[in-house]
Order: sequence, then structure tokens, then C-alpha cells
Amino acid sequence: MTFADNLRQLPSIAHLAALQLLNDAGQVVATIPNQPGKTGSLTVYAALAAKHGGITVAAAQEGLELFAEHTSDARQHPGSHPNIDRLLQVVETGQGYRVALVQA
Repeated sequence: MTFADNLRQLPSIAHLAALQLLNDAGQVVATIPNQPGKTGSLTVYAALAAKHGGITVAAAQEGLELFAEHTSDARQHPGSHPNIDRLLQVVETGQGYRVALVQA
């Protein structure tokens, strides 16, 4: 299945303005806004957080599958897909993130 196919199966994020990723110290290390070009990543991350309680190694592995064709592109072009790069890093290091949802 393609990324677009996967997105159609995930819950709506219409109620969200953004999603924040927090490190172990509770500091915001990244924000994914609900804006064009970012809504796909926000949808994936929100679904992963709801299912896994945060961005864990298992969540990151599932996320890489959901990003489908974009994951292979991210592996070939590091830095071109920062939200996928972040999931790859979680899998490699075992260091995940807590998630804070920002309501619209």
C-alpha cells in the first residue's frame, strides 16, 4: 500500500493544531504543525501516539511502514524527510518521545 492509501485508514487530525515531541526531560524537541505539507506526518504521528502511548521503538517501526514509499526515499536521501529520519533514529537508538497534542 502507498502512503496515501495508509493515510486514508488513519483517524482524522482535524481537531489538532499541532503535535509536539518531548524528550525525557519534558522539553519540546520538535513540533509537527497541521499545515499543508505536514498533515501526513501529523496524521501518522498522532495515530502512533494514540496506539502506542508515545513514539516508542515499536511505534517508530510501524510509522516507517505507514510512510511506505517515502521511507525508502528518506533512507536514500537523509535530511529530505525529517519526520521519517526521526523515526529511523528512534529505531536505531531506542530513544523515543512523549507526545503532547495541541488542540485546534
